[in-house]
Parts: sequence; C-alpha cells; structure tokens
Amino acid sequence: MSSHTVGQQSKNMVDLANKYAVVAADFSHARIYAVDASAGATPETVTAPDPSHVNHTLFHHHGNPSGGFDIDRPETNEYLKTLSHALAPADKILLLGHGGGKANFSHLLESYLEKHHRDVAAKIVANVRADIDDLTDVEVLRLGEVYFNLNVPKRRTH
Repeated sequence: MSSHTVGQQSKNMVDLANKYAVVAADFSHARIYAVDASAGATPETVTAPDPSHVNHTLFHHHGNPSGGFDIDRPETNEYLKTLSHALAPADKILLLGHGGGKANFSHLLESYLEKHHRDVAAKIVANVRADIDDLTDVEVLRLGEVYFNLNVPKRRTH
C-alpha cells in the first residue's frame, strides 16, 4: 500500500489524472482510490500529522471537552491542502466519511475545497456517509463504480 505522510513525498502515489477518485477520509488519514484501478490495487494513504495528539483526544476527549477537531491548527490546514493537491488531477470525486455533522471529516474537506479549491470541489459527485473503517478496498471501489454510473461492475463484492 502506498502511503503519504503530510510533509513527505510518496513515490507510489495513485495516478488520478483523468480518472474517477474515491476518498475515504477521516481526521487521522485518508485512503484515495482510482476507480479504474486493477482488481487488487491498493489505495494511496495520506496520514494527518498529529503532533498534539488531537486525533487521540478526538475519541477520548482528554483536553478536548467538545470532542471537536480543531480546524485552526496548522497541521489540519496542511492535511487539507495535501488532500486537495492529491485530488486535483481527478476527473470526478466521491467523498466517503463516517461521522455526522461537525464530526464528519468529508464534510470539512468538501467545505475546504469549496472555499480554497473550487476547481477541485466542482468535481465532487457525492459526499456519502459510510462506515469507512469497515469497508474493504473492493467495497470502496464498488461504491465508486455505482456513484460514477459505470455500467459494468469491474469487481465482485465477495
């Protein structure tokens, strides 16, 4: 699996040029898929920096009584910027997030794109709430095929 920690370059990034992208994103990491990837292909992973252990406190509320994610932290902005640049070459984008309201990182990402990268935001076809932690790579890619109206499924879901 290729991975990318914010602030570092990855040699094995997913090529999204003129392709459909599916992004399963939360506050700690994002998995980026090219829908036309061959069966068994692995996603690119972008990991959010967490020098203050914000992602840990998001779940445990230690030092974070609201349980919210602090959008004003520089590392949050860097994470969003990295995702924006990774998604820019895609033709269309499907966002998947598992939270509701302020806890849904995919909504935060979409808002960021609308404000700072309208060209990338315009490529979003849907922002879907899903249990992204439990979805396999094949299931994520199948969701992309459905949302992008690809007529013939390229993978089995079993």
